[in-house]
Amino acid sequence: DVQLQASGGGLVQAGGYLRVSCVVSGFTGDSYTVGWFRQAPGKEREAVSCITQSNGRTYYADAVKGRFTISRGKSENSIYLQMSSLKPEDTAIYYCAHGNGRGLTAKADFASWGQGTEVTVSS
Repeated sequence: DVQLQASGGGLVQAGGYLRVSCVVSGFTGDSYTVGWFRQAPGKEREAVSCITQSNGRTYYADAVKGRFTISRGKSENSIYLQMSSLKPEDTAIYYCAHGNGRGLTAKADFASWGQGTEVTVSS
């Protein structure tokens, strides 16, 4: 079974930066996508950024383009989300997820989910 462990959340002031990390294990091959999603209180879980392992193709939601960067670590099982110019509306629990396939962005395409890490941006 694929397992994911997210970490790195915290409290940061508006305009600041934070990096969250995801360690993925139990997968085989490289035709998969790892995505970062977030869920704010009272809102639906939404895609933030995704990366395809085999070719590095990335996706960013419009709300985070130019502020967030997704990347792979030196070991292929680590995925990072560097967040800068943070805004109070970025406050949410951030989840990483694994989906079998390339270029995935829809929540329904991701079968395995980590436990989430909380990001709070104060104004």
